[in-house]
Amino acid sequence: MKITKIFSDENGDSHFENLEIPLIDQGDIGFLSENIDVKKLQFRKVSADYDYDFHCAPQKQFIVLLDGGVKIETSLGEIREFQTGEILLVEDISGKGHKTKNLEKRERTSLFIHL
Repeated sequence: MKITKIFSDENGDSHFENLEIPLIDQGDIGFLSENIDVKKLQFRKVSADYDYDFHCAPQKQFIVLLDGGVKIETSLGEIREFQTGEILLVEDISGKGHKTKNLEKRERTSLFIHL
């Protein structure tokens, strides 16, 4: 399973990294990853005009985009777009952070899974 990680380097700059979460064949029930310990789960809805300037993640977390996409910009100016159903691992809890903006002018919901 492919996910994108956002992290800060030793200079505080944010970066993207493509990750592959291995899935193991479990027969009739499908393919599963190894267990990942989590602390909390949180649902979130943002307004149609969501456009959040540079910020750090409040904690290390997975973000699952439930309905609506986002455009994310790193502190070095790299921009990627993510669509409904994609998963991010956000680890830039310090440093210069990243920008986030809705791709469309509509409310967007996501799921935060705190690590």
